This record gives sequence, structure tokens and C-alpha cells, in this order.
Amino acid sequence: MSGGERTSATRRWRWWPRTLYGRLLGVLLIGLVAGQGLSLWINLAERDRVVQRSTGLQPARRVADLVLLLDTLDVVERQRFVRLMDAPPLRVRLLEAPEPLQAPGPAATAAPEAALAFYRQGLRQGLGDERPFELAAWQVMPPPRPGPLAEPPEPSPLPASSASPADSRAAWRAQRAERWHHHAGLVFVAQVPLQGGQWLRLENRPLVDDTPLPWRVPVSLLVLAVTVAALSWWAVRRVTRPLADLARAADGLGRDLRQAPLPETGPQEVAQANRAFNRMQQRLSRTLEGRTRMLAAMSHDLKTPLTRMRLRAELLDDEDLRARMEHDLDEMGQMVSDALDHLRGLEQAQERRPVDVMALLESLQADQQAMGRDVQLAGACERPWLGGAAALRRCVSNLVDNAVLYGQRAVLDVQDSPEALTIRVRDAGPGIPPEALEQVFEPFFRLEASRNRVTGGSGLGLAIARQIAEGAGGTLSLRNHPEGGLEATLRLPR
Repeated sequence: MSGGERTSATRRWRWWPRTLYGRLLGVLLIGLVAGQGLSLWINLAERDRVVQRSTGLQPARRVADLVLLLDTLDVVERQRFVRLMDAPPLRVRLLEAPEPLQAPGPAATAAPEAALAFYRQGLRQGLGDERPFELAAWQVMPPPRPGPLAEPPEPSPLPASSASPADSRAAWRAQRAERWHHHAGLVFVAQVPLQGGQWLRLENRPLVDDTPLPWRVPVSLLVLAVTVAALSWWAVRRVTRPLADLARAADGLGRDLRQAPLPETGPQEVAQANRAFNRMQQRLSRTLEGRTRMLAAMSHDLKTPLTRMRLRAELLDDEDLRARMEHDLDEMGQMVSDALDHLRGLEQAQERRPVDVMALLESLQADQQAMGRDVQLAGACERPWLGGAAALRRCVSNLVDNAVLYGQRAVLDVQDSPEALTIRVRDAGPGIPPEALEQVFEPFFRLEASRNRVTGGSGLGLAIARQIAEGAGGTLSLRNHPEGGLEATLRLPR
């Protein structure tokens, strides 16, 4: 995958959570929403099918019953009965001949074939196979509602108590005509021949349905969504919590090999992972303890021959030879001591107490200046730092020794913030190659061009300093300062 493709893929997934907890919760919520939407779609589709069936069958049966009833009446009784039945949502008329079946308006479209089939089936069941009929259906959209600035419609005339019967009938017909004008939905028109030669025309036009969606439906969906989301949050939290505990334990392993083991309980996978981590911690602890005991035994065994060599060196008459041998013996003893300190630091946890950083650095500066070294101190630390005083002094002392030995002088700059305490140690030397900025932290690594055995040292000073920094949860890095010299930056979190 090219760089552009990786960038575009990263941009597409930028909204996706980065944590396992967020991703599991997101998957569950997306599944919940998709399931709810699919369930709602299925219910609405089933509801529409039932409504179409009832919309077609019920009016058809009503038409069939009306036709069978009118067949038993004479012409006068038919007219009287039709006037009584001609009321919304059913419009009934008697015709001498069938009329063309036309759409009720420009907003009408062809009705669904399923509803028309239900209507035709109901008529056929009610009238029988011998009687012919004509049938059509349209879907009529509701008229647009008037805006807030539109003029309200004129009220329909109501029959007054003093009005004549003819006026009352005219007012009732006007009200009915207004209601017919505002209908919407499926419109069925059927024409059926009656006995005697007349035709019955029926139009089924539903009235406007302003009934809102029952509040129980969205409330029940909302309650279900909130309940499932809460249970998902709780379940995902319990699943991902052991992973967070494992990450914290792994991070603390570098600071304290003797930390309490993880509980080997819970789900099988979690217990198995914690058990493997505890075994790894035990093996690391035993390995370091074995190395420390081995070097301690070697140090103890080396003391006797080193002491004999030192006594023999003092018997030499050659002053120059005696000085070089004593220097070599001191260097060997220092190497053994530094190696032991390095290994002990890997397996020992640092104490955490409030430390007066400025007092510690001022004491260190005084000791260095008493040895004739050029060490300057700048900046300030307003409040104590929680950590190990001895470890912090050893770390900064190693950085100062490195700066003075290889860069003539050391300048300490202290910067404090609510997030971290930063101590920078800069020397006046030539710096080191960029590719060696990380290699110098490796134990016993030396830069032969600028650091040789004449200056002393065992090659463990920077390794021990970084070990102390990481043990305190901080970082230690090197860089070649733009204005010259090598700068070490120690950052300790608050």
C-alpha cells in the first residue's frame, strides 16, 4: 500500500475509536441501531401489508353487501337508501349507465396492485363469479398544509335552527363536499350492475388521517436502546478492564520486578494471560537475581587478587609504572561496582517521597565545584517532586560527570510545570554523531574518538541514568545543541 493510500485510509477511519473499549462499544451500538432499524422496517412493511389487505377487503365486502341489498329494493327505495348511505368515506350513486373510471385529480397515481387485488378478490367473493363489475384504484397524496401566513379557510355554513329543511340539506352537502376535497390515501371506484338495468357507482375515499404516531412506539424504542446501550457499556467495561490492568502491570514491570502478581481469576482467556504474565515476571526476577549474585560473587572473588596486585604495585620502584597499574586497578574496581549498581537498579523499586529538587541540585553543584569542576545552575522548581532522592541525585550526577569529563563544563537548567519536571544538562564539548545518540545509552558502549580510557569511566553512566529515569516513569534523551555542545534532557512526570 502506497503512502497516499495509507493516508486516505487513515482519514476515512479517523472517526473510529482507537481503544478496544471504544471499538467494542461502537460495534455493539452500531449493531443495536441496525437491528432496531431492520426490526422497524420489517414491522412497518408487515403493517403496510395488513393495512393494504384491510383497505381492500373491508370496502369490497361493504360494496358487495350493499349491492345484494339494493337488488331486493325497488327504484324509489333504492334512491332513498342510496341518499342515506352517501356519506364519507363512502360515496354512492345510482346510474342509468356506467361512467368512465377517471382519476379523481391531478395528484392521483396508480394504486398498488396488491391493494387492488384484495379489493377485486373481496368483490368476487361477495358477488359471485357470474356478476360483472368495473374496478379502479388510485393513490391520492394529501394537499399541502397552509403556511403560517396563509389565509384560513372560510368556515362551512352550519344549519341554523330557523333555517328551512332545504337550507339545512344544502349546508350539510357543502360540509361534506369540503371534507371530500381534503381526502388522501387509497381511492377505490367500483361500478356494479343491479337488477333492473341500473348501475351502482361507489367511491371509497378515506378522510385525512391526522393521527400522530403513538408516543408509546418511540418511547419503547428509546427505552430499549438505552437499556441495551447501558448493558453493552457495562459488559464491554468488564471485558476490557483486565486488559487495562495487564497494560499497567506491564508498564510497571520495568520499575519494580517485585510488584504484586496479577489475579489469575475471571474469564478463561483473561486468567490464562495473567498467569503467563506472572510466570514471565517470576522468570525475569530469577534471571536478574542470578546475574546479580554471580557478579557479586565475582566482585568478592576479585577483591583478593586486586588487593594483592595493589600491594605489589606499591613495591614497584618505577613511579610511572606504579601510577598506571593503580589507575587500571581503580578502573577495574569501578567497572565492577557500576555493573552491580546497574543490575541492582533493574530489580529494585524506587522509593517515592517528596524531594526538594533545588536543594538537591545545589548540594550536587557544591560538591562538583569543590572538586574544581565548572558546574552552573539556572531555573527553579517551585514545589517538591515525588520520587527517590538518592536515585535522582545519582541520575543527575552521572549526567554532570559525563558533561564535565567530555565537555569541560556543565550547565543545569531546571524547568517546572504542572505536567512534568524537566532538567537539562548541557556541556561545551564537540557533541557526538547523530547516529550514536541512542547507542551511548547501551551498557559498556564507548565512542573511541572522544571517550577513551584515559578519561576514566566504565561506559555505564548514561545507561544507569536512563534506567533511573524510566524507573521513575520519565524519559532521558540526548541531542546536539544548535549552539554547540551535547544536551541531555531529563523529563520526570508530576
